[in-house]
Amino acid sequence: MDNQITQPPLRATVPLENLEAQLELFIENVRQIELFVSDVQPQGQSVLNQKLNGMITGLQNIDKLRSQVQDVYVPLEVCYDYIDQNKNPQLFTKNCLEKTLVTNENVKGKIEGFQKFKGKMLLELFKTFPNEMDSYRAYRNASVGGGDDPPTA
Repeated sequence: MDNQITQPPLRATVPLENLEAQLELFIENVRQIELFVSDVQPQGQSVLNQKLNGMITGLQNIDKLRSQVQDVYVPLEVCYDYIDQNKNPQLFTKNCLEKTLVTNENVKGKIEGFQKFKGKMLLELFKTFPNEMDSYRAYRNASVGGGDDPPTA
């Protein structure tokens, strides 16, 4: 039970990997403490103290890495809805992509609906107000280089 957890060397180019490694070490240290405490022996106090000091050192190392990853945004939803419920946090990304796909399809449908409405409206406006719409078309052609020609139905 005297497994000493060694600290890996920090790599300056990959802050997220450094943090991940430190977190894995911390979790392993806490797991070892849990095992040790569940079968505590009076003569094992010095080993427990060593493990607790290792946990404190691990927290200090994690805190040192904070400045390297301070610009990384992790939605609280990931912590509350996934990690706290023992779910894979990558499911958050999957669910976000699925929601985005559904929203994209809805917006695409709305855009197509508005385009159809615009076409029908222009057709009716050209039928009802041909002179005004000719003026409008001339204005649009002059201002934007292309106009809303009446759709043919």
